[in-house]
Amino acid sequence: MKILIYTGLSIPFDEARQILDSSDDVEVIYKRPIKRGDLGHDIKENPDIIGIIDGVFHQNSAVGHREILDVMKRGVKVFGASSMGALRASELDSLGMQGIGYCYNQYASGAIDSDDDVAVMLDSESLEALSVPLISMDYVFANAVSENILTQDEKDELVEISKSTFYPKRNYANTLAKSSLDDEKKSKLINFIRESEDIKKQDAKELLNFIKNYINE
Repeated sequence: MKILIYTGLSIPFDEARQILDSSDDVEVIYKRPIKRGDLGHDIKENPDIIGIIDGVFHQNSAVGHREILDVMKRGVKVFGASSMGALRASELDSLGMQGIGYCYNQYASGAIDSDDDVAVMLDSESLEALSVPLISMDYVFANAVSENILTQDEKDELVEISKSTFYPKRNYANTLAKSSLDDEKKSKLINFIRESEDIKKQDAKELLNFIKNYINE
């Protein structure tokens, strides 16, 4: 069995391999974030399963719906989560692509509908994220409300600031700097942010564990 996973941004390759790696009868190949044309080329490797986590949005043309449909018609099982995978799965779940995780459910439910919610600026060489996706910020701020670190009004203000910021410049520091939060609350929130794992990374882990269980059934 051969599995292709497109990621490197939501979760680093080395961490991904700790969850899902090659074995005697399974070959797992990790690839950089997917872009248009990759599936047409990579289908020549005859994968049985494809997991789409990360993909390009604005740096290159995004992976197309028909590309995904074409590989599924060949009998390849395609899973999506976290970022581009979550977005495409929400658009193609009725046609056979399976979505997994919080980000997918947000798209599938209609709570979010724009690629801007998961888009980040990245270093094309290192795949390091240079901004913070809106969906991650909203998730952390909502949890901060649950933990009584923020009020709902404060959370709404922070989300509005984040939404109005062009995605390459979107980060916690800029958002807090523009907010009306006092220094004590900012400090508590910063500590909370540091302790929180990014929801896109959580979803990436969930997808990898899902595939691991799927192939072992």
